[in-house]
Amino acid sequence: MAKRVLIPFRHERKIRPYADAVASGGMEPVPMDVSNRISLCQVEGLLLMGGSDVNPARYGAVPKPQTDAPDDVRDQVELDLIDEAMAKDLPILGICRGLQILNAYCGGTLIQHLASVERHDKEDENKGRPAHDVSIEPESLLAQVAGVRTWSVNSRHHQAADRVGDGLYIVARDTRDQTIEALERRDKRFVLAVQWHPEDQISECPEQLKLFRGFGEAL
Repeated sequence: MAKRVLIPFRHERKIRPYADAVASGGMEPVPMDVSNRISLCQVEGLLLMGGSDVNPARYGAVPKPQTDAPDDVRDQVELDLIDEAMAKDLPILGICRGLQILNAYCGGTLIQHLASVERHDKEDENKGRPAHDVSIEPESLLAQVAGVRTWSVNSRHHQAADRVGDGLYIVARDTRDQTIEALERRDKRFVLAVQWHPEDQISECPEQLKLFRGFGEAL
């Protein structure tokens, strides 16, 4: 029987690529609306998907003009789920906003609007098209999963990790401007978050499926 992965969401229309990628990785996706009461009972892992900006109050900052209006319900649901997953040592895979809320949970801060936003927030009809390269730290969990030192990734974000939270390690950066592109924890079974959108890349760049397969193998 396939292991079950919880995917909390705000907008149902955005679920499909994540659910398909989880299924392609050999797992059963379990999407749940953050408007409902959610827990990690009866699932083996947590996937944190992309979406709106984390409320800057969560990391002690004042909102900048470019920052989205807060979604405090979603923030709190996801922070509670991260806390539950950490306590149970359940695998976590974070994508885009998923990296940002994980960093905030661990006490880190975010850059609210990147100076190089035109490089990272690409408006492209083909959401899987690579936008830039990332360099991967050797001997990291991400390096083990990827099997390479450099990946070409897509990019749709105007925010990024700034001060890294407690227990997190930087394991990938943009090769040009050094924006943080992946974080992981090493005191847990599998806690890995990437700033790009591998769920949109797997049809054109099958290498990105390794992230979901590695996640699935950890469940």
